Amino acid sequence: MSESTVPTTPADQPVVNETTVSSTREYPAEPVSFMRRGTRLQGRRQDAWDAHADSYVVDVPRVVTDTSVHADYVFDAAATFGRDADLVVEIGSGLGEAIVHMAELRPERNYLAVEVYRPGLASTMARIAQRGLTNVRVVEANAAEVLETMLPDDAMSELWLNFPDPWHKKRHNKRRLVRDSFTPLVARTLRSGGLWRLSTDWSGYAEQMREVLDRTPQFENVHSGERVGADSPLTQARQSGVDREVSDEIDTVGGWAPRFEGRVVTSFENKAHVAGRIIFDLTYRRR
Repeated sequence: MSESTVPTTPADQPVVNETTVSSTREYPAEPVSFMRRGTRLQGRRQDAWDAHADSYVVDVPRVVTDTSVHADYVFDAAATFGRDADLVVEIGSGLGEAIVHMAELRPERNYLAVEVYRPGLASTMARIAQRGLTNVRVVEANAAEVLETMLPDDAMSELWLNFPDPWHKKRHNKRRLVRDSFTPLVARTLRSGGLWRLSTDWSGYAEQMREVLDRTPQFENVHSGERVGADSPLTQARQSGVDREVSDEIDTVGGWAPRFEGRVVTSFENKAHVAGRIIFDLTYRRR
C-alpha cells in the first residue's frame, strides 16, 4: 500500500499531522477490506486525472495513508454539488461504469463514487466528462472511514456495494467489508427508508452478507422469503460446485433480490459470467 501524507489542504479543512490526529479513531481500527492494486497513472488515465481532478475529486485531509480520512472532516454534499438532492454512494466503484450510467439515467440525484484504486477513479472521471455530467463526484478513500465520520447522519438515500473483494480464503474472511462492525456505520449514514444494494459472485460471501444484515435490527430484507428452493441462486451454487464443494443442501431462506433496473453489467461482472459464476443480489431497507 502506498503511504503518504497530503502536502496541502484547503484553508477550511483541518491540517493533518502527527499531533492533530483525532483521538476518536485509532488507525487502522480493523484490517482493511481492500488490497491496493497500484496507484500509478499512465496515458489517458493520467490525462483524465490532470484535466478533471479539480472538478470531480473530493479533496479530503488525510491521516497516515492516502486512503485515510481525517476524523474531523465532514462532507457537505449541498455545497459540493451546488444543490440539495438525494445522495447515492457506491463503494468500490471500479471503473465507474455503473455509477456514471445511473447518474446519466437519473440526473435528479447526486452520486459519490468511493474507490481506493486511483486508475479506476481516473477512468470514472473520463466517463463523467465524456457525458458532460455535473452530478457525480469521486473520492479516493477507505469506505469504512467515509461512513464512520466523513458523511453526516442520514446523508445517503442509497448505498451500493457491488462485487466487493470476497477474501474467499477462510483465513482472510475477517477482511470482508460486510461484517457486524460495518453495519452500524451504514445504519448511521443511510436515511430511514433508504436502500442498501449488494451484489457478489461468491456464494460464501453472499451467505455472510445475508446473515449479517438479517441479524442487524436496523435493516429489513426487501425481498424476504423470495427465491427459495430450486429458484435460489444459493441452491444452484451449492449444486453446481462453481465456487464451493458440491452439496445437495437446499436454500430454504431465500431473500435474494432481482437485478435492479439500471444496474449495468460491468466489465468485472462480465468476467464472472464468462467464468460461469452465479450472481447474487440483495436489497435491504433502513428501518
